[in-house]
Amino acid sequence: MSPRAHLVGPVPVGVDPDEYDRVRRRVLWKLTTGLYLVGSRAGERRNLMTCSLVTQLATEPKLVGVSIESGARTLELVHEGRAFVLALVSRVDRSVVRSFAKPAVDDPAAGTLNGLAYRPAPVTGCPLPLLAAAYVDCRLERAVDLGTHTLCVGEVVHAGFGDGGEDVPLLRTEDTRMSYGG
Repeated sequence: MSPRAHLVGPVPVGVDPDEYDRVRRRVLWKLTTGLYLVGSRAGERRNLMTCSLVTQLATEPKLVGVSIESGARTLELVHEGRAFVLALVSRVDRSVVRSFAKPAVDDPAAGTLNGLAYRPAPVTGCPLPLLAAAYVDCRLERAVDLGTHTLCVGEVVHAGFGDGGEDVPLLRTEDTRMSYGG
């Protein structure tokens, strides 16, 4: 199937749609973004997911936005559990994000998801990786359906740094071969 069959959005008049789509994706890949792990839970079900579509949305109240693909297990758990934790990952731990591109396997007895140790986030209880360089624990304030993704707006109810303190260099998409250009 040609890329044209999956082309989303308007194409300028007189421009080759396939070439335009390639350029548009390359431009979107250049947006400066981090790579994070989003922890979610509903009851005893838990998940961690790699995410790059994250930003602070407001300062009063403190709101963070995480855009999660429609149909993802994480989105289901965030809706049901009404919470999520955003774990910031250090550059030295870059390889861990590849382990969470698909739903995670939870081993509650070991306290691991895909073999990565976690603890409950302080307020929401969502799985917070022990290796997190920093985190924001959020209660879901609202969810906005954006078609392919849902913007989960969370109010920050707790935040903190990991063992390395606040000077740990944080992971960015450009530090990996992962990309997300829509």
